[in-house]
Amino acid sequence: MAQGSRKSSKSVYSCSACGATSPKWAGQCPDCKAWNTLEETVTGSRGGLGRYTGYAGASQTKVFPLASVETASEARRSCGSGELDRVLGGGLVDGSVVLLGGDPGIGKSTLLIQTLAQLAREIPTLYVSGEESPRQIALRAQRLGLQVEQLQLLPETAIERIIATAERERPAVMVVDSIQTMYTELLQSAPGSVSQVRESTAQLVQFAKRSGTAVFLVGHVTKEGSLAGPRVLEHMVDTVLYFEGEVGSQFRLIRAIKNRFGAVNELGVFAMTEKGLKEVSNPSAIFLSRHSQSVPGSVILVTREGTRPLLVEAQALVDESPLANPRRVTLGLEQNRLSMLLAVLHRHCGIGMFDQDVYVNVVGGVRITETAADLAVLLAVLSSFRDRPLPEGLVAFGEVGLTGEIRPVPNGQDRLREAAKHGFKLAILPKANAPKQAPEGVRVVAVERLAEVLDAI
Repeated sequence: MAQGSRKSSKSVYSCSACGATSPKWAGQCPDCKAWNTLEETVTGSRGGLGRYTGYAGASQTKVFPLASVETASEARRSCGSGELDRVLGGGLVDGSVVLLGGDPGIGKSTLLIQTLAQLAREIPTLYVSGEESPRQIALRAQRLGLQVEQLQLLPETAIERIIATAERERPAVMVVDSIQTMYTELLQSAPGSVSQVRESTAQLVQFAKRSGTAVFLVGHVTKEGSLAGPRVLEHMVDTVLYFEGEVGSQFRLIRAIKNRFGAVNELGVFAMTEKGLKEVSNPSAIFLSRHSQSVPGSVILVTREGTRPLLVEAQALVDESPLANPRRVTLGLEQNRLSMLLAVLHRHCGIGMFDQDVYVNVVGGVRITETAADLAVLLAVLSSFRDRPLPEGLVAFGEVGLTGEIRPVPNGQDRLREAAKHGFKLAILPKANAPKQAPEGVRVVAVERLAEVLDAI
């Protein structure tokens, strides 16, 4: 960087807890006395809000009526994958910034190089690599059988040089792999530090909004599974995607946590093959176990991920516990929710499991956060506890309240149609979700209280 740019900026240290600034770093904030909260930032002609001079209207601010803003729908570009387009809200928006995080080796780079190779046939693309050498990327593309003649590659980690190259090449879509390896010459800290990640992302966001280039950022995750770096990173970008997958499973799930251009909690399903990631158009089929005969402790529930109803199998195992405090173990569900449901079962149905270990698992590695799974979980637990299989072709959904009522859930009609499409013959659901006319071949049992559910089965 030129010497003049160095003189026009100055490094200070701000506290992430209280916002106080200090001219030099210290282990403890002098104002709020918090430890290890001082982080390097830049002030001066390029610091603070002055760094966003690329936005329209930054030089002279004016007030205008909200009604005068054009609200035409933004143009979207297909990524060549229906599942990825679904998670993005219908396609990639020009000028958007997408942050993709996931465990090491789960397939983030594979997905993005497949996407860029597909897009490069029609539009200019740029793959910026800060972790892998050009030879490694070329070997991966050859192994996946991709046509990369039009795909441009840039091995670089300096943000200023990356943006200068992108402004010269003018790509429509750019991938930065990964943001933790990038650094800006404005700061003296090492790449991957909180200040470097934040400042590098801010410059890339500014470039994307100014040029209209759609940018994918690959982010590392911590051992807790959250994105590494400052939490403000997720607020700066337009879309946050998490790449998930069970160890030893070929299936990969992409979940939208934040999306300014579409619905959140959308789910995309892929299968990892020798030729890369292949989209799964009917994910309900992979999460259902078609048993040769009915088995106790298994029930099919209809959950909803974003705009898509999804059929998954919930399994329960209830066994006599040798411990003074019986275990409550859940995989794919909230453990406290299971304890609450068992208390409701005892209070309103007189069925106690004080001396029983209860294990509940959602098949396929799906994580369910909505309360529509309550009824299915209780049915699976009861089936295992009584060692009696549920009726064949049964599907259930509904929220269970503390007073024993079965509460309605959103989009009940869509859930019921999805179950009928897969051949289920019996549906237990809340009375408020009962349709005026059931789908052909499906018998609907509408219930209001938990006791009615026991009578129905």
